[in-house]
Amino acid sequence: MNGILLYGFIPYDMVGETKDVPVPRAHAQTGRIELRLRPEDKATLTRAASLRRLDLTGYILGAVLPKAAAEIAEAERVNLSERDSLRVLALLENPPAAPDRLVHIAKAGHTLP
Repeated sequence: MNGILLYGFIPYDMVGETKDVPVPRAHAQTGRIELRLRPEDKATLTRAASLRRLDLTGYILGAVLPKAAAEIAEAERVNLSERDSLRVLALLENPPAAPDRLVHIAKAGHTLP
């Protein structure tokens, strides 16, 4: 792969190249994640966790998981302007006619792979 290592979720198929991509540790069966911190950052997190009477893992997960869920929701949401919303509704109520080629293929019984 020309010296490039890929980490994280890959939402597309890299034809013929996925077998050489190492599995990130975050995707391992154990569910463990390694986090490298400066000692002062770890001390800050540990202090904040202790003030909330949580262990470090619970504190980090409590802070990070809601943010991760919000970012996923935002990425999966489509925000349309009023003009675009009206256009989509109009197309749903009055869809355009299917092209002749599509009708012919459908009648012939072809399906997508």
